[in-house]
Amino acid sequence: MKIAFIINDHATEKPNFTTPALGFAAYKREHEVFFIGVGELAYASDGHLSARCKTISGQIFKTQETYFKALQKEKFTRVSSKELDVLFLRNDPSDDINERNWAQNAAFIFGEIATRDNVLVLNHPNSLAGAINKMYFQHFPEILRPRTIISRDHQEIKEFFKEQKQKMILKPLQGSGGTNVFMMDKKNEHNLTQTIDAICRDGYVIAQEYLADAKDGDTRLFLMNGEPLKSADGKYAIMKRVNASGDIRSNIHAGGKPHPAKMTDKIMELAEIVRPKLVQDGMFLVGIDIVGDKLMEINVFSPGGLNVMGNMYKTDFSTEVIKSIEKKVHYSKTYENYLFNSRLATL
Repeated sequence: MKIAFIINDHATEKPNFTTPALGFAAYKREHEVFFIGVGELAYASDGHLSARCKTISGQIFKTQETYFKALQKEKFTRVSSKELDVLFLRNDPSDDINERNWAQNAAFIFGEIATRDNVLVLNHPNSLAGAINKMYFQHFPEILRPRTIISRDHQEIKEFFKEQKQKMILKPLQGSGGTNVFMMDKKNEHNLTQTIDAICRDGYVIAQEYLADAKDGDTRLFLMNGEPLKSADGKYAIMKRVNASGDIRSNIHAGGKPHPAKMTDKIMELAEIVRPKLVQDGMFLVGIDIVGDKLMEINVFSPGGLNVMGNMYKTDFSTEVIKSIEKKVHYSKTYENYLFNSRLATL
C-alpha cells in the first residue's frame, strides 16, 4: 500500500518520534511511505489533494533513526491523493499556536479532500475538526473526568477555586504537551489573577479539580480501534510518566520520566467507557492519560510515546498499528465505495 504521514514540519520532526517509528514499521513491511509537512499540502486544479513529500526506497535500515535521517536527506517529490491508499494525520495543531495559525486546521481540511478519492484518512478528519481543543474531552461521560469549568470570567474561576478548597489546575483550552499548565493553591493564590490573565490571552481557561494522585505522575495508554493496543507478544502499550521534581506536569516533553506500568482492571474499565465514542468518531489511534481513577486527557492528534514503550518493553507496537491499517485497506477495496471513512477507521 501507499501510506502518507502528515507531520507538522520536516525541520521539527525528530527521528526518535512515534511517527517515524510508524513509518519505519510500514517501510519494513515493503509499503511505499511518504512524509508530508502541513505546509506542503495543496489542492490541485483537477480537484485532488496534492503534496510535496519525502520518500525513500530500495535501502535496508537497521533502526528508525537511520531510516528517518536518510529519508530527510532526500529531495522533495510530489504525491497525489489519486495514488494514495492511506493518509495518516499525525501533526499536532497545538504546536502551531501563535506561530503558524494557518496550519492548525490544514491537515483535516485537506484530509477531507483525500476521502473523496477513497483514501483512508486516519484519524477521521471531520471528527478531528471537532477535537482541535480540549472541549472534545468534555463530551465523554462525566464519571471519567475531574470536575471542570471552562471560562474567561475571572470571578467564576475564583469561585471555583474556593469550591475546590483553594487547590486547582489551570490550563488553556487549546494546547498540549504540558504547556502553560499551572497548579494554584494557597501559597500562590496572590498570582491567581495574573495567571488567569496570561492564559486568557490565548483564549479560554480550563479550571480543573486537582487530583491528589497527580503528584505521582500519570499513566499513558494507547488505544487502537477503541481497544488497548497490544504487541504480538501480548504486552500493552502503557507506561507511567513520573513528574520531574517540583513539576505538576508528567509529559515527557516537559521533563516527565517514563516507567513501566501494569494493566489493571480499573484502567481496562476506563478504556471500555471511552471506547464507544472513539469508535463512533473514527478515532483509530489515540492516547489516554489517567490519574487515579480519572481520565485527564484524550490525545487524538499525535499521541507520543509508542516508541518509548517499545524500547522499554523490548517489543514492537508500531507493526501492530500498520497491520491494522493493512486490514482496513483490504476492507476498503473489498467494499469499494460502500464503507464510510469514519466507520472504516475503527474496524
